Amino acid sequence: MNRRIRVPQVRVIGADGQQLGVLDTSEALRIAEEGGLDLVEVSPKAMPPVCKIMDYGKFKYEDSKKRKDAKKHQSTVTYKEIKFRPKTDAHDLDFKVKHIRRFLSEGNKARLVVIFRGREIVHPETGQAMLKRVVELTQDIAMVEQPPMMEGRRMLMIISPRGGVINRPTSPAATPQAGATAPRPTAPVQPAQPPPQTAKPAQPQPAVSVKPPAK
Repeated sequence: MNRRIRVPQVRVIGADGQQLGVLDTSEALRIAEEGGLDLVEVSPKAMPPVCKIMDYGKFKYEDSKKRKDAKKHQSTVTYKEIKFRPKTDAHDLDFKVKHIRRFLSEGNKARLVVIFRGREIVHPETGQAMLKRVVELTQDIAMVEQPPMMEGRRMLMIISPRGGVINRPTSPAATPQAGATAPRPTAPVQPAQPPPQTAKPAQPQPAVSVKPPAK
């Protein structure tokens, strides 16, 4: 970049993307400095090397920002290793298959390992049969990524989830935390009722005197 470019001539690309042709390196530096920019070598193996006039600080900032954004959108894939024996019983097999299905539904890959002991190694077909059985029990959500292969006394196979079967865990904000109680619903507010009217006390009636009839 700039004064570190030692070749006498370079092919120059302007800041606006236009080709400026082959120029002396000193002339290309002068053009870049007049615009307050840098002369950056972008293709050192070309003949002559290709340089571009740009704001190198701004370029580095934007490149770093793009890398961070790309890293945010990347999903981390984890390998879960499940071990078997050539003669794993049916109950243990069902238990391990349930774990494998859960791992796959979370977007992880499963590394299936069959461990041979003693003279079991002379019958590798028993390990292949075990792995084939696991594939049959998970074929609705899994596919074979790496077929069975031997590593010493271990037979390895990798299966990965099929597209459309991954269930991402819900965000903590959407899931109520343990021990939290739901807010009680509030009763609707009733309109205020007018106060009940009290009966007026009866007014005393005037006494009426009855005169006896005249004789």
